[in-house]
Amino acid sequence: MTDGGTAMRGIVDVGIVGAGPAGLTAAYLLSKEGRTVTVIEKDPRYVGGISRTVEHDGFRFDIGGHRFFSKSKQVVDLWNEILPDDFIERPRMSRIYYEGKFYSYPLRAFEALGNLGLWRSTMCMASFAKAKLLPNNDARSFQDWTVNQFGAKLFGIFFKTYTEKVWGMPCDEISADWAAQRIKGLSLGGAVLDGLKRSLGLNRKPNDGMGAKTLLETFRYPRRGPGMMWEAARDKVEAAGNVVMMGHSLQALSWHPGDQCWHIAAYNEDGALTVIRARDVISSAPMRELAARIYPLPANAGAGFDLKYRDFLTVALKIRSADLFPDNWIYIHDPKVKVGRIQNFRSWSPEMVPDPELACVGLEYFCFEGDGLWAMPDDDLVALATGEMAALGLCDPAAVEGGAVVRQEKAYPVYDAAYRDNVDALRRELEERYPTLHLVGRNGMHRYNNQDHAMMTAMLTVRNIVAGERLYDVWAVNEDAEYHEAGREGDETGIRAALASTRAVPERLAEQQPARRAA
Repeated sequence: MTDGGTAMRGIVDVGIVGAGPAGLTAAYLLSKEGRTVTVIEKDPRYVGGISRTVEHDGFRFDIGGHRFFSKSKQVVDLWNEILPDDFIERPRMSRIYYEGKFYSYPLRAFEALGNLGLWRSTMCMASFAKAKLLPNNDARSFQDWTVNQFGAKLFGIFFKTYTEKVWGMPCDEISADWAAQRIKGLSLGGAVLDGLKRSLGLNRKPNDGMGAKTLLETFRYPRRGPGMMWEAARDKVEAAGNVVMMGHSLQALSWHPGDQCWHIAAYNEDGALTVIRARDVISSAPMRELAARIYPLPANAGAGFDLKYRDFLTVALKIRSADLFPDNWIYIHDPKVKVGRIQNFRSWSPEMVPDPELACVGLEYFCFEGDGLWAMPDDDLVALATGEMAALGLCDPAAVEGGAVVRQEKAYPVYDAAYRDNVDALRRELEERYPTLHLVGRNGMHRYNNQDHAMMTAMLTVRNIVAGERLYDVWAVNEDAEYHEAGREGDETGIRAALASTRAVPERLAEQQPARRAA
């Protein structure tokens, strides 16, 4: 029905904001439970969020690169259920590029020593020995911690440049706590031992999608990119009689006690307003955006407004050439160029690149929305990427036949000195005031997690909704989407999410932060 030009939809059990991995996982599982669901997605064409596959003239681009593996059997089983016949097994290969040479990642000892040369290798080992004999006992920054672990020379080669490109801040301003989490379990001795095994072909294990991330030799991948998974999930949701509304952006979210439901107001691209009414709402929208859309405005809305994000863009180049390298991606540690990582889309799946005479690569640039890179015209970005490929010695600029640009806003939540207090303040207020509002996913929870983690937060949220109470603490799901069972086997009412940890993200040293206004 309509109300003064506004389309007012009938009441559904659950309204979902965002058709990314978390939102569509929830929609699919709720559909299986027989619940009525409406999903709104602001993108007019693609589902999957950062896990979408973008198509351009038949070429497909994976935005950020998504290997499908998880320690969670529940997640792996759900992947197989949604996309049972379209996974392929692909070889895993990633290398570091530094000063015109490639280094396998994880490192292979003989190769690394050969690339560095005798003199530089000796200097690296001497630097490592110095760090162990004379460590910095007041290691407070990422740089301090990493130099202590590997020595200044190896820090400069394998850690400094790429880290600063990704996060947009100097290594001596990033907290040492992040380094301890991000590089946990990695030591020079361990890297050398693992490299020796790899060099001798002794470190090969089959992969069932649940292996340790750093040891994977192969991985599973949807043959037409990660978006294939979420397009299939959307189709199953719609086949169950539920609705996914593309090109609809959240305008306002309000609880109406009179009819005991939420009103989700969303505009489409033509400016038409639709209101979805729902008993429960699942939001994967960025917390900063949600804080501005809830009516009445939360008391802690200022905490949400203070949350920050790191963005990135991909410049895809079509090149008249054989594949330029066999890797899934290469990490660019060369400080002379701005690009941080380069994907080879055919290495993910042959179906990503339809023309056998062309190579297709994606250069990833990390930036902030609105800065010089983000605002640069597409043609200028294609020219920049072409020039940097030439500077790296990877292709002849004359062989580049075209390009496309894909921007990804809010790709990474920023963990600054105030983020934890801001998230906790907004989260606790919303939980206390609105027990039927559920936050899920990377941006919905402002947590830098993987696709499987986002899915698990949605899976547990669905169980909470079906049960009619918060049986599970979705905020306790850890970076590998694991949770412990605390009750008897099969006693689901006794299961609780556990392992409270998050995927490591750098935090700026607090004393170097500018003064912040109170939320």
